[in-house]
Amino acid sequence: MAKLKDKVVAVTGAGRGIGREIALLAAREGAKVVVNDLGGSQEGDGADVGPAQEVVNEIKGFGGDAVANTADISNPQGAQSIIGDAIDRFGRIDGVVNNAGILRDRIFHKMSQDDWDTLIRINLNGYFYVSKAAALAFKEQGSGSFVHFTSTSGLIGNFGQANYSAAKMGVVGLSNSIALDMARSNVNSNCIAPFAWSRMTATIPPQNEEERKRVERIKSMTPDKIAPLAVGLLSDEAKEVTGQIFAVRKNEIFLFSVPRPIRSMHRSEGWTPDSIVSDLLPAFRSSFHKMERSGDVFSWDPI
Repeated sequence: MAKLKDKVVAVTGAGRGIGREIALLAAREGAKVVVNDLGGSQEGDGADVGPAQEVVNEIKGFGGDAVANTADISNPQGAQSIIGDAIDRFGRIDGVVNNAGILRDRIFHKMSQDDWDTLIRINLNGYFYVSKAAALAFKEQGSGSFVHFTSTSGLIGNFGQANYSAAKMGVVGLSNSIALDMARSNVNSNCIAPFAWSRMTATIPPQNEEERKRVERIKSMTPDKIAPLAVGLLSDEAKEVTGQIFAVRKNEIFLFSVPRPIRSMHRSEGWTPDSIVSDLLPAFRSSFHKMERSGDVFSWDPI
């Protein structure tokens, strides 16, 4: 039986790459799909109605049902229209995949205010606007699922991505809060950090031979490898899974830990700057995590 039979799912950034593959698989698994894509560049410029409509045409071509939406998710009214199209066209909304995003990579001391503001507006605020619009419908009907796309750039770290990393860690906090706040309404919320070759990853130039080899590894991680987890998390069988962070790397799927206290130290008389430096920091030093990038942690070749 199709995993999403009779469900209505909205996928943002679904005109290309990962979002496209999720929209196609969701439709093949029985869902009616709102295919949202502004059709802009990877830096957030311009608009093109073509990509969203092409995915809709492909879905209809194999007997599925879908509608195109070209709204800008960073505009609250545009985000509302995505959920509005689902309800107006199909009568309900059951799942939301927050996938749309841009890159504005700059080394931190060269990052402009516009680089920061534009990326946060789309990659974090946009997720809030879409989620908030859907949450009202989910609460009324007593069910719903969110899948939000985060990144190991935020979970672990990467060069030149302070804006992107901050937004993607913000997405984790957003998802966790939704999971806590909406559990009573039978709504679950989870995150996926994808490894996949896309327009976004193609914009990051390799700086050395090690980086070039990493790019070649990423090229083997096609967007279709991400879609099964996203679709599975939207299904009724995954309703009890919430507040989790997953990663997909070709045929590997990971479950991430979340921050929890690992050491403590108490002084009944309280602390001073001197005692912090002389006592606390040396005691904690062996438990400090080392600075790494995503590529340092996921250093082996995927199979």
